[in-house]
Amino acid sequence: MTVLEDRIEMAEGGDELTLDMMFEWLEKMPVPEGYKAEIVGGHVFMTPQRDTHFQIIFDILEQLRAAYPRKRLASDVRIDFPGRLNGFACDVAAFAERSVKDVRGHWQYRDVEFVTEVISRDTAANDYGPKKDTYAAAGVPVYLIVDPYTAEWHLHTLPKDGAYHAAVGFPFGEEIDLTGTSVGLVLRSDEFPRD
Repeated sequence: MTVLEDRIEMAEGGDELTLDMMFEWLEKMPVPEGYKAEIVGGHVFMTPQRDTHFQIIFDILEQLRAAYPRKRLASDVRIDFPGRLNGFACDVAAFAERSVKDVRGHWQYRDVEFVTEVISRDTAANDYGPKKDTYAAAGVPVYLIVDPYTAEWHLHTLPKDGAYHAAVGFPFGEEIDLTGTSVGLVLRSDEFPRD
């Protein structure tokens, strides 16, 4: 599918809002420093970036460097996903070797091999619900949810027909075995901080 086809799919009518329009508005708004903004199903969510949140993201990015060069990793960068107005700023995203950005300089969801969302209290329902469903529908092979409030991680794999068909969760301290996935390594969770 081309960029044009993606835009047509995302905006069914000429007068309907597009993700580009919504993000343009967000850029003009006084979003407080230290907040992340994303669009889930046409709704704007802004969440503060806490130190615990950052430490987990940084830990995962450091570990992923064993399998991915820096240029194929992203954090809090807009990625447009299928469905109605889904412009996510994934906490961590890793892209396939073949990845190229579109004409606007954006990563393409089809190239995402791995996504992590670190739970924030106010938006946890998105990460466990609509975002998980969207990642599965988009065919993201590996989706990891890290929850510093419960001190647990939840791994979702085998996306097919809009759902993940394999899920496992363990407390922090247990290794996250991704050797059987496109990521091909084991992540340690013993140093993930708790909230």
